[in-house]
Amino acid sequence: GLGNQELLYTEGAVLLGMVYNFIPFMILQIHTSLTKMDTSLLEASADLGANKIQTFLKVTLPLSLPGVINGITLVFLPAVSSFFIPKLLGGGQYFLIGNLIENQFITAGEWNFGSAISMIMAVIMIVMMIAVRNIEKRNNGGEE
Repeated sequence: GLGNQELLYTEGAVLLGMVYNFIPFMILQIHTSLTKMDTSLLEASADLGANKIQTFLKVTLPLSLPGVINGITLVFLPAVSSFFIPKLLGGGQYFLIGNLIENQFITAGEWNFGSAISMIMAVIMIVMMIAVRNIEKRNNGGEE
């Protein structure tokens, strides 16, 4: 009943493929963060009269934020530098940084420019990891 819908070689296909590929990494980080959470906090919230939505917003969400931040950090670089998914599902018409790097190495033969872009991406990732580490240190009270 939806008519003739095109999925392949569209922006939606690239987005769907990338979400399908990288969502397990995000889910694992959030799951790890939630399993570390003390369940007595949820019971205390219920005892103090909070409903399920208030408990989620005031207790569960703040305690799961380190997992969300770790998941974003873990998924960011592979998602941005992915070149095969946009090429395969987008038909080569959607360009990500990974496609640009691949193009510089394979097609254009500009190894210096491709290496420079790769180094910039690596520096961005290192800065993000340092920021996440500092946030986690501050949230844990400085303990290692």
